Parts: sequence; structure tokens; C-alpha cells
Amino acid sequence: MTPLFRRLQPAQKFRISLTSIARLLKIPKHLIVRVESWAYIVFVHRRDKGGQFISYRQLRQWFNAIACQIQHCTTCQQLQQLWVAIERDRKRHNQQYNHQDAALLYNFWTRRWHTVGHQ
Repeated sequence: MTPLFRRLQPAQKFRISLTSIARLLKIPKHLIVRVESWAYIVFVHRRDKGGQFISYRQLRQWFNAIACQIQHCTTCQQLQQLWVAIERDRKRHNQQYNHQDAALLYNFWTRRWHTVGHQ
């Protein structure tokens, strides 16, 4: 578990809907029997092919939670520490990250850096 994962606590804080899982898997909602949020991963019971594991990092909530963390940083030091945690997590779990989202997070972080730095 990475520091970013511990900071976001996805198993406790994310509310994962069938609609978001179906959209991610590109399947109709009726094929999902049940979604279980485990400590480090999401398990999806499917009618068509049994079970499937999904990383929290693949969910939209992961991106939104990081963006929220960026917005809550009030000092450059906090922002820098957060960015180091994001980069370490992204490098360690690169296949689980959407590269477009990573670029957007960098843009959010950069804008926040300029805002915090000029206060």
C-alpha cells in the first residue's frame, strides 16, 4: 500500500455505483450481480464471466479524490509532498492509471501551485 492509497482510503470512502462499474467495464448494468469493495481492490461478480477484479486506481473516484486532495492543500510544502506521493504511486502502479487523467492531475496541481504560491 502506498502513502497516497493510505491517504485516500478508497475502501472506506468511495461509494461505487453499478453504473460507474458498468461504464468502466463497457458492459450493460444487468450483467453485474454484485460489487464488493475489498481493502485493496474491487471485486465485481458478473453474470457473463464470473468474477473480475478492478483496481481502485481505475475508478473515476480515484481521480476525483486526488483532485480534491490537491484543492485542499494550503501551502506549497503540502502540495509538493502530495505530488511526490502521486508520482510514486503512479510509477509503481503505472498500468492502473489512465494517462489522460495523470496529465489532468498535473494541470490541476500546477494551477493550485500558482494559486498557493501567490497568496
